[in-house]
Amino acid sequence: MSQNFTPVSSGARLSDQVAEQLEAEIRRGALVPGDKLPTEARLVEQFHVSRTVVREAVSRLKSLGLVDSRQGSGVFVSTQASFAPLHFEAHHAASKEAVIQMVEVRRALEAEVAALAAQRRTPADLRQIDQAMQALDAAVRAGGNGVAQDVQLHRAIADAARNPFLIQTLEYLGQFLLGATQVTRANEARRLDFEAQVKSEHQAIVMAVQAGDPQAARAAAAAHMGNAITRIEGADPAFWQQEGERLAQPLVRSLKAAPRRP
Repeated sequence: MSQNFTPVSSGARLSDQVAEQLEAEIRRGALVPGDKLPTEARLVEQFHVSRTVVREAVSRLKSLGLVDSRQGSGVFVSTQASFAPLHFEAHHAASKEAVIQMVEVRRALEAEVAALAAQRRTPADLRQIDQAMQALDAAVRAGGNGVAQDVQLHRAIADAARNPFLIQTLEYLGQFLLGATQVTRANEARRLDFEAQVKSEHQAIVMAVQAGDPQAARAAAAAHMGNAITRIEGADPAFWQQEGERLAQPLVRSLKAAPRRP
């Protein structure tokens, strides 16, 4: 085994740093399926960490489906490693940049979802979307943050798209999007003009879906997400220091708890 690893230092959790270096070697093909990882003693020596840290790192790689233990033989790169599941790193999550990046993911997905919904919506779908819109308006009027209702509105539009793969992707991302939505809506609630903008943007999406206009629906959904990014980028720094990081914590917790399935 010729790999040389960089000793880790304080900052991010040591076992995470070890796991990330090992994972990087696997993903770039320096360690291929069937290869044996360096011995525990060798990893301890190269990373300058304890055996406990190495064991935690290897345990994480196992949970990602990247390595397997063979009793009496050691730890080997899994033959299924090239099909490792989608996952996000929690230590990148609690930042303004992470919220913006998550909204960028939404922009790519929501624009296509809205276009498909405009093409495929049924009368029942339109009723569901209208009810979700009314529930969001009612929640805001009552002084609520509207997060759950906002998520439900976008889910109602997604249901109308009739694409189970898109819906399942959004369901998976939902655990992360909730935290990002809490941040964006809290920021938007601080200014009446922001609240009005968001309501107008939602109405534009819904009207395009109702009209059966996929191009307008796609443009309206993309614009809504793009404007959400602009609103976060322009937020008062005090908002992020006082509220943003706290509200982003569900995003961090969901990242840590997300299942790691191949």
